[in-house]
Amino acid sequence: MNKDTFIIGFMLFALFFGAGNLIYPPTLGIDSGTSYWAAIAGFVITGVGLPILAVTAISFVKNDARELADRVHPMFGLIFTSVVYLAIGPFFGIPRASTVAYEMSVEPFTDTSTLSLFLFTTIFFVLVYIVSRNPSKMVDRIGQYLTPVLLIAIVALCVGGFLLLDSPLTGPAEKYAASPFFTGFVEGYLTMDAIAALAFGIIVVNAFKERGISSQKELVKSTLKAGVVTGIGLITVYGSIGWIGTKMATNGNYTNGGDILSSAANIMFGSFGALLLGLIVALACFTTSVGLVVACGQFFSKITRFSYNWIILFVTVASYLTANQGLNTIISVSVPVLVFIYPIAIVLILLTFTQKLFNGAEAVYRGAILLTGFVSLYDGLTAFGLKMPAVTSALGILPFFELGLGWIVPAIIGGIIGYLFKGSLAPSYSS
Repeated sequence: MNKDTFIIGFMLFALFFGAGNLIYPPTLGIDSGTSYWAAIAGFVITGVGLPILAVTAISFVKNDARELADRVHPMFGLIFTSVVYLAIGPFFGIPRASTVAYEMSVEPFTDTSTLSLFLFTTIFFVLVYIVSRNPSKMVDRIGQYLTPVLLIAIVALCVGGFLLLDSPLTGPAEKYAASPFFTGFVEGYLTMDAIAALAFGIIVVNAFKERGISSQKELVKSTLKAGVVTGIGLITVYGSIGWIGTKMATNGNYTNGGDILSSAANIMFGSFGALLLGLIVALACFTTSVGLVVACGQFFSKITRFSYNWIILFVTVASYLTANQGLNTIISVSVPVLVFIYPIAIVLILLTFTQKLFNGAEAVYRGAILLTGFVSLYDGLTAFGLKMPAVTSALGILPFFELGLGWIVPAIIGGIIGYLFKGSLAPSYSS
């Protein structure tokens, strides 16, 4: 691996490592207890493995994630990809990052108020907009400068967790007692990284193209290498931060993962710990927000008549307005949407890597996505609070349904049906 691979790998790590990556592993750790390693293994698959596959999948196409989704149908490609970018952008992802940054890096040192949130988000988004205006320089700014600082701060926190926290592990909570691995797998959805990777992928591919790599084979190879660098970093950090959570179970009651980390930092390092954690959170959430703004700008400037600069201005302002609604509001609305679109994204990514098995037949994509979407739509509506006893009873026969993975078998069946009826004239996308 050369220097560029490490720089781009570090950049991708920083883009991925944002709000959800900080607040969910500690919660998993404290809830899974003695079943931690099985739970974190499941979490790593959806929180690390799938995002790396998604980024690599983008290197197979000429443009962006829409080209992957177009294999189902061009209209589906436009709508689904737009929903993904809006979800990880101004509706949920970027506002969540800024509010988590506020709650964990500013709120501990000030009185909670709408005014302080307003002032923080104003400064935050002005800086995000300034850095996002020049995407070509973003790789060097984040990969060479911000990520090393972020990694050093994280290492200090994690080393402290292993050396200074010695509380015994407790038994797992109810949802982790029966199936910790699959519960951790579904919890990995909440990082939003697999769908964010569909947006970040083109940033990585463009970064390698700017460095002179043009052939698809070399792009795929280089992207995968950068993904390995990113993956090693994410697995190490998730495992360490989650382990901190397991050690905090007997130290009090906590409202969320941020609260767990804040308490752990205070126990380990006192007031310095709060400053260290604040630095980690601010850098992590800032770099992720920049990456998401850039990704949205590059995508929507292609499908609309608006320029890149106008798009990122709109995304920044919309994110700013959403962020001031507060973290709890953002999370409550985002979870049902993620439960709906995540399985579709997973199936789309896996089909991209297995397309040679069915010659990229459009019918296979359509069958798998259609049945996946039906089940994931039900899961999303249920997460939103809608009760559908008849549908629940009918879908309850599906394998893994109780684990939140009822879409797996329908996806396989849909793909098989599509393959059987693909026809000799059906479009294909083999490469």
